[in-house]
Amino acid sequence: MRRFLFVLAFVSAAALAQDKAAETLNAVVGISAKIQKDARSAETLGLQRSGSGAIVRDGYVLTIGYLVIEAEAVQVTGADGRTLPATVAAYDHASGFALLKVIGSMPAKPLALGDSAALGERDPAMAVSASSRDAPAIVYVVSRRAFSGNWEYLLDSAIFTYPAVMNWSGAALISAKGELVGIGSLIVNDSAGAGSESPGNMFVPVDLLKPILDDLISAGRRSGPARPWLGLNAEEMRGRLIVARVSPDGPAARAGLKSGDIVMGVGGEEVNSLADLYRKVWARGAAGVEVPLNVLQGLQVRDISLRSIDRLEYFKQKTTY
Repeated sequence: MRRFLFVLAFVSAAALAQDKAAETLNAVVGISAKIQKDARSAETLGLQRSGSGAIVRDGYVLTIGYLVIEAEAVQVTGADGRTLPATVAAYDHASGFALLKVIGSMPAKPLALGDSAALGERDPAMAVSASSRDAPAIVYVVSRRAFSGNWEYLLDSAIFTYPAVMNWSGAALISAKGELVGIGSLIVNDSAGAGSESPGNMFVPVDLLKPILDDLISAGRRSGPARPWLGLNAEEMRGRLIVARVSPDGPAARAGLKSGDIVMGVGGEEVNSLADLYRKVWARGAAGVEVPLNVLQGLQVRDISLRSIDRLEYFKQKTTY
């Protein structure tokens, strides 16, 4: 009964009926993943990962990709307490989503995909993780803006919510219509905008899934060429892009880049933000293209050419059961 009180407090006169509320909340599932011991992501993400996901098609669960990348075993736990094995059916680095194929039948119905673009600032939503189905959190959209991650990741219009929820990884962001509008990715300190003191969460808009969902199910990835990936983690500091880390054996490491270097430009064109760097790199072509970087190493600016790759080629792929 407690879950219904939360949901009914969230919606207005067009509130979901109690059976609809249960149906919506039951589509959120728990996810646990055991990662390969020699996984390249083990150092930063660990060998045991857990979070949530949402059923979006019969037998398919949408979650955030870092939970299951390089997994050797994945399990999905439904609202009824049953745990079933799953495979990683697809991973999409551009959006950050992963899709799981559940081995067995889950009684919950898929969540309808809502209109993320229609979710504006000050709109309420419900953040639901597998551990909070009985007490989902009511949050408010406080910002819609671009987000740049230092792992060569860029969203044009991420969803930032307040207050912060702690079990954010793969959590479902559900609109007042009971539709899925986002998947939880991060906890942030500036949800209301750069420089703000407002701890909250960043959700990946589900609109990014709609044009690629059929591709993910049928082929395990989106159609078309993959973006070039360099294996370069940089941080923005005072208008400079300082290399924080290079992925071992990745293109940047093989080309001789190292922590502390400063990326000045791409092919002679100056860059001073992660978004600018990524867009200039991606504009040069598909994965495999040569990317010329202008890099300050010590007191010398060097022109360094990197042979980019598809990020999926870097991670160890394994059928999961």
